[in-house]
Amino acid sequence: MPEVTLSAGTIEYEDTGGDGPVLVLLHGLLMDGSLWRKVVPQLIPDCRCVLPTLPLGGHRRPMRPDADLSLAAQGRLVDEFLERLDLRDVTLVQNDWGGAQILLAQGGGQRIGRLVLTSSEAFDNYPPSIARFLVPLAKVPGGLAVLGQVLRLRAVRRAPGGWGWMSKRPVPREVMDAWFRPVRTSRAIRRDLAKYVVSVPERPVLLDWAERAASFDRPVLVAWASEDRVMPPEHGRRLAGLFPDARLVEIADSYTLIPEDQPDVLAGHLRDFTTARGVSSSGA
Repeated sequence: MPEVTLSAGTIEYEDTGGDGPVLVLLHGLLMDGSLWRKVVPQLIPDCRCVLPTLPLGGHRRPMRPDADLSLAAQGRLVDEFLERLDLRDVTLVQNDWGGAQILLAQGGGQRIGRLVLTSSEAFDNYPPSIARFLVPLAKVPGGLAVLGQVLRLRAVRRAPGGWGWMSKRPVPREVMDAWFRPVRTSRAIRRDLAKYVVSVPERPVLLDWAERAASFDRPVLVAWASEDRVMPPEHGRRLAGLFPDARLVEIADSYTLIPEDQPDVLAGHLRDFTTARGVSSSGA
C-alpha cells in the first residue's frame, strides 16, 4: 500500500489511478478505506479513487508521539494530504466522520472542486451519541484497551444503540476484525485515538465551525440515509440548505454506513455528481 509522510506521521492510502475525475473518500472512526470496498469498483475506470487511512483508530501506522491529532488538526491533515499528492479539483467524499466541514471551517479546501457529505457528523453532533462513551473511556488508563477486546464480540458489534445502528446489514467479520485490530493490539494506536477523542470542543465552537464551512461555494451533494439513527436526517436537510450550491438526496433502506447498506445507489449518485450529469432530487 502506498504511503505519504505528513506533519503528523506517515499514513497509508489506496489509489486506483487513472485519468478520470479524482474522488478522495474519507472513512470514520475505527475504520479504514475498506468502508468503500463495494463502491470503488463501480466508479472505475470513470474516476480515480484515492482512499487515505486517517489516524482515527483504524490506522496501522502510529503517528509521531508529539503529533496534534485533535479534531481541528485532523481536518487540516486531510488538506495536507491533498497538497502532498498534488491532487486538484478533487471531489471530497465523507461518511460517518465530519472532517470535511472542519477542514473548510479553517479556511482550507482550495483543492476541492466538489463536496459530498453522506450521513456523517454535523453541527454539534461530534461525536454522535453512540460514540460519546469513548470520551470518558479514553481518559481512563487502559480504557481503550478494554474497548479493543470487547469489540471482538459479535454481540457488541451488532448491539442496538451501538454498531448495530451504523449499518442495517452486518459488516463482514473479517472487515470489522481489520478495523478494530489496531486499537486492540497497539498501545501507540490507542494513544493516537485518545488524542482525537478527547479533543472535541464545546457546542458553540462546533456550531461556529458549521457556519464557517458554509462559505464553500462550489457544488455540494448531500446524500443522507433517510432511516439514519445516529446522524439525524434533519442534519442532512439543514446542510443542503446551508451551502449556496447544494443538492439533497435521501437514500432509503440504509443506516449511517451507506457504502455498506446501499453501495450501488451511492455509487450512482457519486458518478453522476462527479461527472456533472446531474443528480436526482427524488432520492432512492
